[in-house]
Amino acid sequence: MLAAAEATMDQAANDDAERARNRAQLYAPPKGQRRRRTRDGERDRPTGDGMKMRDAQQLMAQLAAQDAHLAGGRSG
Repeated sequence: MLAAAEATMDQAANDDAERARNRAQLYAPPKGQRRRRTRDGERDRPTGDGMKMRDAQQLMAQLAAQDAHLAGGRSG
């Protein structure tokens, strides 16, 4: 959807500078948005996939435990 909006704005632009301004405005974060910090000081900002590092580590530990449980005594 953003690509279609960007293409429409590019077609309406008169020059490269206007295209750059339009692109900056299109992809800018919403006005008034501020990043908050959690109580423990960690930024309330997810990593690229939307997960905090500690959540990803907890998930990996859970998966490793489940894998060990399901594998039982079998060896690869």
